Amino acid sequence: MICNICPRKCNAERTEHYGTGFCGLGTLPMIARVAPHYGEEPCISGTKGSGTIFFSGCTLKCIYCQNYEISTENKGRYITPKELSECYKILEAQGVHNINLVTADHFVPAILKSFDIYKPNIPIVYNCSGYTSPRTLKMLDGLVDIYLPDFKYSDDTLAEKLSSAPNYVHTATSAIKEMIFQVGTPKIDDEGIMQKGVIVRHLILPAHTRNSIDVLGIIKKNYNQQVMVSLMCQYVPTGKANEYSKLNRTITRREYEKVKRELINLDLNGFTQDLASASTEYIPDWDF
Repeated sequence: MICNICPRKCNAERTEHYGTGFCGLGTLPMIARVAPHYGEEPCISGTKGSGTIFFSGCTLKCIYCQNYEISTENKGRYITPKELSECYKILEAQGVHNINLVTADHFVPAILKSFDIYKPNIPIVYNCSGYTSPRTLKMLDGLVDIYLPDFKYSDDTLAEKLSSAPNYVHTATSAIKEMIFQVGTPKIDDEGIMQKGVIVRHLILPAHTRNSIDVLGIIKKNYNQQVMVSLMCQYVPTGKANEYSKLNRTITRREYEKVKRELINLDLNGFTQDLASASTEYIPDWDF
């Protein structure tokens, strides 16, 4: 296929096991881990876990990515859409609250084929970077119940520097608007488990509180109470972050409290983390 799935529009040649595009991968899904996960937001993980499927590769190249082994180094193995559908069944049989597709933008056509084979009877969570084409999201309309996008940057220059992501702000803003159009405002059942809606995640970076405050302002202006916000302080220097002096540390309590105050002042609904979450022990083992 000639691929223009992501906002980069690489026009790249991709066969089943080979690709010349930015992601560098073929069209078959490459998987790094399939397992219940208990570290998502409370309304996603609940008590039974979220049935996560971690896809290798990414449409971004974040220098600090905690999943660097799979997002940039492409650790994992290719499977067919049929095998992917079997992963849904295995997770569903374990009693998880949902099926959580993590960083799957570059495999959307294969995911559609997997849903043709078997569509789980629990909510589908689409967990992505936010740097997603609205045109690609339209392909998922009616299939995804919960969108879990990142909103990383308020500044395109910073996005290019840290994630090689041109035109990031407009792209992410447009993508999240499409997500809200598809699934509506958040709906949580009597057990506290999300059934529909959008949670926008933002990871606070060390020495970049202004970026975080401005991101919250963009969320407030564009979406307000249409989304929930997950403010994350789990940053640890991984990937190539140690090559950048400002990023080679965790965030301070002062930095976190400064951004958290802005979340409260803007009256945005959502979640915050404990600073103890800034630890590499929460990074999964990439063992399929």
